[in-house]
Amino acid sequence: MSEKELKTISALFYFSSAYDFVLGVVFLLVAPWFFRVFVVDPPNHWGYVHFPALLLILFGIMFFQIAEDPKANRNLIPYGCLLKASYCSVVALHTFVFANMPDMWKPFGIADFIMLLGFLWSYKKLDPKRISSPDLGNIT
Repeated sequence: MSEKELKTISALFYFSSAYDFVLGVVFLLVAPWFFRVFVVDPPNHWGYVHFPALLLILFGIMFFQIAEDPKANRNLIPYGCLLKASYCSVVALHTFVFANMPDMWKPFGIADFIMLLGFLWSYKKLDPKRISSPDLGNIT
């Protein structure tokens, strides 16, 4: 793995950290405003928004840890992949199957899909077998 690839992986996870952390804070502190701006009916209790908001903040912290040392924290990347895949799946299902996903949620689904692809790429690039095995070419 090149130094450039390692820096790219760190940058991806720093971005993901800020993205999830900020979204979590927004939905934790000003969710009613956010729902009004996008003309989306809020749930019947704000706890349904606050709990996922806190989870986003926690994942943001985890992504920061990965960004700080991607090789040492590679084991955390599958959890980020599962988070992103879960959200993308919900948005896709309710958009394409049930046709009732409010537009407010769709840009987040697209962003999470792009991050999911980056996370999968990062996980593969950080594979210890790939890192520690030098390319010896065709040895005969």
